[in-house]
Amino acid sequence: MDDLDVICHVLGCEPTDLLVPEPEKVRARKPGARRRVEASGSTNMVAPRFGPKNDRPAPPL
Repeated sequence: MDDLDVICHVLGCEPTDLLVPEPEKVRARKPGARRRVEASGSTNMVAPRFGPKNDRPAPPL
């Protein structure tokens, strides 16, 4: 959320200006849904990227 605050400050906007609800992607992330999505051939699923936070540059001040 801190990153979102910095982005909004720099762009002069609100978080709601940047975020779009996508309930179908949330439903696809439920257990068992991945197999159904893969079987249907859809590749629109969002996959999180995990890693150390220190790989990212610091936000501008």
